[in-house]
Order: sequence, then C-alpha cells, then structure tokens
Amino acid sequence: MKYSYYSTPIQKTNLSVSENSLFIKRDDLIPFSFGGNKVRKAILFFKDLEKYACDCVITYGSGSSNHCRIVANLAAMKGLKCIIISSSTADIETFNSKMIKFFGAEVVNCNVDKVKETIDNVIFRAKMQGHSPYFIEGGGHGNIGTRAYLEAYEEIKKFELENNINFDYIFHTSGTGTTQAGLICGKLVNHDKKEIIGISNARRNPYGSQVVLDSVNSYLEELGECVVNLKEINFIDDYICNGYGTYNNKVVNTVKKLLIEEGVPMDLTYTGKGFWGMEEYIESNQIINKNILFIHTGGTPLFFDDLEVLTNG
Repeated sequence: MKYSYYSTPIQKTNLSVSENSLFIKRDDLIPFSFGGNKVRKAILFFKDLEKYACDCVITYGSGSSNHCRIVANLAAMKGLKCIIISSSTADIETFNSKMIKFFGAEVVNCNVDKVKETIDNVIFRAKMQGHSPYFIEGGGHGNIGTRAYLEAYEEIKKFELENNINFDYIFHTSGTGTTQAGLICGKLVNHDKKEIIGISNARRNPYGSQVVLDSVNSYLEELGECVVNLKEINFIDDYICNGYGTYNNKVVNTVKKLLIEEGVPMDLTYTGKGFWGMEEYIESNQIINKNILFIHTGGTPLFFDDLEVLTNG
C-alpha cells in the first residue's frame, strides 16, 4: 500500500434540514480498514515513522477505538510490532477490539490515572528489548494529524471548483481535536469565510475549544503563519448527552433515518451523534438556504456494535 488514498466522494443528500442543501463527504469510504479520519492521520504518521526506521509503534485508545484498530492494521501490514495502551476496564468486546487482537497487537490495560505512566513504561520496555519505538498520541493527535485534514480541506476546495458550489458550513464530529484543527487551518490558509463547526462527542468547553485552538496554533506556527484566538473555534458541546459513548432516542432515530433514506451507515458514538447535533444546531440557529457539508469521519465497525440497538430500539 502506498502512502496515499483516493479523494473521497461528496454526495448530495435528499434530506431536508431547514431548507438547506446538505452534502456528505464520505471519508468512511477511504479504501483501507473500513476508512475514516483515522486512516488519513495514520497514513501520515506511518510515513513519518519510516523516516526514523522505527520497528515498533505504540499508541493509546479504548477498546472501541477506530484509531487503534487502524494503527494495528497498518502495523501488521508493515510487519511492525504494535502495542496498544488502553484504559478501558470493560469486559465487553467490540468489533474494533476483536480486530486489534486479530492484527496481533499487544494490548496493555491500565487505569485512567495511570495512562501517562504506563505509556512511559511501555516505551522504556520496548527500548530495553532492542526496539526503536514510535509513539502516536491517542486519536492521532498532533501536527501530523492536523495536516491530514488540511489536505482534506483542499479536496473540498477542488470539489467546489469543479462543481461550481461553495459550502457555507462544514460540520463534523469533534473528538481529540485535530480533524477540526486541520479544517480550520485549511480555511485560514485559503482565506475562506466558511464556518467550521465541530460537534463534540464528549469534551466540554472551555477545555474542548482550547485543545482545538492549541492544535490550530501549533500547526500555524509550523507553517510560519500568524496564530489565532478562540473566536475562530466553533466547538459545540450542547449535544454530548451524558458523555462519551452515550446517546438518546433522537440519535438512534437519526442513524436509522440516514441508513433507510440515504443508505449511509453511521454509529451512535461519533458520526450519528454528530449528525444529530448538526441538525439541532441548524434549527436552533435558524440557518436556512445554505450549502452545508457534513464530513463522515468513519467508524463503520461501531455501526455493527450498535446494530442491536438500532433494530430493537
């Protein structure tokens, strides 16, 4: 596999959301390991890893982590040792956790308050065993992860030019922050007027916004551009329900509607929750007659984890 991916399609939906035209960018269709935003990021991290001739990749995430599944898959494909540090204490297996094991990754469990200590210990142990380890922050956080979505923004610009359209808003599910940071950097570099709206799946403000802002400014500094302030960050925490992995009946109905009416699978933790939040935000802010793009950031295995809820709920 070369370190590249096809530009993902953007499809116009038939959904009616306050008289707006709604499009979905299908990053879930990136042709590797069920796609998603974590593939864009992981590909760039593995390209960086090769520059340092590392033979072991270490990262962090829960048992349901899309990021960890993709890192484990790439490591297996490249013949690299992979160690996943997980703070999850639940015994419930997910399709992602099963695949992480299938790819041969070593999983090291720890308590949430021991994550940093465990990461340091695992890296030290790998070095003592003669490995050259490469650490990727959870979710693909960092400038490399941010760059992945600046590049995605350029794909969006190309679509606009080729189809004579301009998106007024770009919505997506915002978690660790680099997807939103990359899109904002793309907007700033291109001097665009678009609104980039991140719908939080877990984090609250002011922390959530600050993490995105720090990622934006870290990358802008790397580019030699001027840094920005919090007014550039639209990180919305009104739709997280009771926190990470939680949802309500409206989220369930949203996911059902998308699959039945558009044939687009989304999950209850990330994309389905983000899409529902987008609809609520549009209505509460009386946004009408605009071109709106939602980025489907993947998570297809999680859809199947949710299938019983969707079919019985």
